[in-house]
Amino acid sequence: MERGIVTLKKGGGKTLKAGGAWVFDNEIESIMGQFENGGIVTVRDFDGYEMGCGFINMNSKIRVRMLSRKKGQEIDRDFLSMRVRAAWEYRKKTVDTDSCRVIFGEADFLPGLVVDKFSDVLVVQSLALGMERLKEEILELLQAAMEEDGIKIRGVYERSDAKVRENEGMERYKGFLSKAFDTKVPIVENGVKYLVDVAEGQKTGFFLDQKYNRLAIQRLCQEAKVLDCFTHTGSFALNAGIGGAKSVLGVDASRLGIEQAEENAALNGLSDRVRFQCADVFDLLPKLYEAGEKFDVMILDPPAFAKSRGSLKNAVKGYREINRNGLRLVRDGGYLATCSCSHFMTPELFSETIGQAAKSVHKRLRQVEYRTQAADHPILWASEESYYLKFYIFQVCEER
Repeated sequence: MERGIVTLKKGGGKTLKAGGAWVFDNEIESIMGQFENGGIVTVRDFDGYEMGCGFINMNSKIRVRMLSRKKGQEIDRDFLSMRVRAAWEYRKKTVDTDSCRVIFGEADFLPGLVVDKFSDVLVVQSLALGMERLKEEILELLQAAMEEDGIKIRGVYERSDAKVRENEGMERYKGFLSKAFDTKVPIVENGVKYLVDVAEGQKTGFFLDQKYNRLAIQRLCQEAKVLDCFTHTGSFALNAGIGGAKSVLGVDASRLGIEQAEENAALNGLSDRVRFQCADVFDLLPKLYEAGEKFDVMILDPPAFAKSRGSLKNAVKGYREINRNGLRLVRDGGYLATCSCSHFMTPELFSETIGQAAKSVHKRLRQVEYRTQAADHPILWASEESYYLKFYIFQVCEER
């Protein structure tokens, strides 16, 4: 069957032309020919110039997700194999592949697909209808590429239970794509042992994007008193413990997260120095300040407060409040690690918000370093969604 043809409006496709991967519904002048949702279409500029191909979904505001910019490209097994092998070879050169994100959607030119590797288990998240159709073949090709390097994958689990699937007209789903296995998967990262719950943990079970940011705080924590806020399953807290902290308190509002964090602390023999508390961080920080507590290292790793542009104003207030209350708890000369994982919170806005928080509590900040997500979550320029994690480490000084 010949492909349908999507023609852009004059002036449309600005993001696409800058190197992005999406064509929105309001950028399209016409759609000609036969096609089906999830099928491959050719995209042309208003003047007929062919811009490549991608899969279409009339149920989504993201009407076309681009797969290739090459004229006349066939989306066949050879094409998918090329994409998969390029993604795997990139990880082998840039990160520790024992546990890593192997495919990161648009940034790996496989839009709508995420694949994480936890030791010998793969966890897949399919968020686009077109990718749903290619998912099984891609996973087959990926495992074949890994086997060539002597890596045998024992199981695959799907975590396509994100609400965003409904925007594509798809139902949420999670479950095994292989023979059943124990979904608590042991991994080691930065010398820290974890049990990753790929079935019940957040997203795909573990936040791999902070891998080297966690490592960066280890050296700051020798003999330190540490507070890790929004600890999830204890990853920053455990890195602080491995780094030689004398005491660590990890705080999270999730009882399940705290139970998993305590299990991970025991796994690393750190239960005597790393403890956890189930509490609302926004409520707890003022109470700790009133009690006269001070910490050598403060870590703020909150969830994405800004999940849409409409929520950005309130998100700024939230980031300002936790950084303000966190800064008050850092001793003079201590350190603050603070981050945002929302791409709507731009680096400029996040920096401005932290500066406002510091000014309001009369603290001076000396920037130690600025980091983003690990290299297995590559940032594709012109695809702003792929640049989402901002991570600062500051030394906190009293105003003098």
